[in-house]
Amino acid sequence: MNRDFKKILMGASVVTVLPGAAMADFFKDSSANLDTKNYYFNRDYREAAKQSKRDEWAQGFTFNFISGYTPGTVGFGLDVTGMLGVKLDSSPDRSGTGLLPKGSDGRAADEYSKLGVAGKVRISKTELRVGEQVPKLPVLQPNTSRLFPQTFQGATVSSRDISNLTLGLGQFDRMRDRESTDRETMSMTAQNGAYKAATSNQFRYAGGDYNLLPDLQLSYYYGELERLYQQHFFGLKHAFKFGPGTVRSELRYWDADKDGAGLAGKVDNRALSTRFSYEWAGHNFGVGYQKQYGDTPFPYVDGANTYLFTEYQLVNFSQTNERAWHARYEYDFAALGVPGLTFGMRYAQGWGIETTKLVGEQGREWERDLDIGYVVQSGLVKGLSLRWRNAQLNSSYANDINENRFIVGYTWALW
Repeated sequence: MNRDFKKILMGASVVTVLPGAAMADFFKDSSANLDTKNYYFNRDYREAAKQSKRDEWAQGFTFNFISGYTPGTVGFGLDVTGMLGVKLDSSPDRSGTGLLPKGSDGRAADEYSKLGVAGKVRISKTELRVGEQVPKLPVLQPNTSRLFPQTFQGATVSSRDISNLTLGLGQFDRMRDRESTDRETMSMTAQNGAYKAATSNQFRYAGGDYNLLPDLQLSYYYGELERLYQQHFFGLKHAFKFGPGTVRSELRYWDADKDGAGLAGKVDNRALSTRFSYEWAGHNFGVGYQKQYGDTPFPYVDGANTYLFTEYQLVNFSQTNERAWHARYEYDFAALGVPGLTFGMRYAQGWGIETTKLVGEQGREWERDLDIGYVVQSGLVKGLSLRWRNAQLNSSYANDINENRFIVGYTWALW
């Protein structure tokens, strides 16, 4: 019997033995929706000799059920997510966009599905979750940029019982990539060959956020991919009113080295990422500086994203000794009486790059991203979202890229 269905049956058996009143609360506070996403992806590699582009079109359906908690000091709940991806257009010479699984012959699957189940237990403001999860941590950022998110399987605990303090810890033993149906062990992103291929079946983390003042937050997190690397994160967020708008500043700093046997090789990285922004009347202007220190690039779990401010659509400016400045501008047209329409533009430039692809020289790269979105505000298709994302990359050590993504989404609230 499929493991996912075993989990559902186990969860269902727990629910059926609960008293009627408990089941009433379990379902009374529950919610369910069906999220649909129509996704067209086109990436032109321009200079690539083997595959010059990746071009696919797919439809995704995601069913989400989030239960309430049974009454009493200890409350129990169950969350279920079912996903179905359907191929609309693809071919072997342009597959591999991350929307659809790809076979050894290069052909994309006609369809694929997966199921995620997580049990949860709540005591006061402390919650234990066991099962499939999408954590959002400074030391682990799942990739959510395609039809479905990258997920991790394990157990986590989060607590808000202490005023102004949020604590969390957990352990994951398997991950499932965004277009994969298989749960696999974890590895490090190779970073242009800087790290060796090696796997681990344990990722652990612990940390928290403390609001020292209403507009000042301090953070610390520790992450460890067993036998590969360990990483400390320190963060600071601050905001204050200035004139008609608000100034926001944020500093993020990581310190990483190898863990245990260091099966992926030497890890020696420290990273500083900053951003300063000003928000006023729908406008948001932001600038920042970032620097990688040490003998190796930024380490992170393969398939995931980083928490760097330069985590852009195509690259994240995290190579050995890379320095980068970045800027962004965002505008919400609600300020002009057009709610639902938004525009964003980002630019980053990196230099001083050292990789195994460069001998006796330092590399440079820049990326420019555009993002235009609209959410229908009324009528029969209220909530329908339309989005176009364009990115352009110019690099001295990798292929130049031009990429377009068109996404149409709609969510039906079932109850």
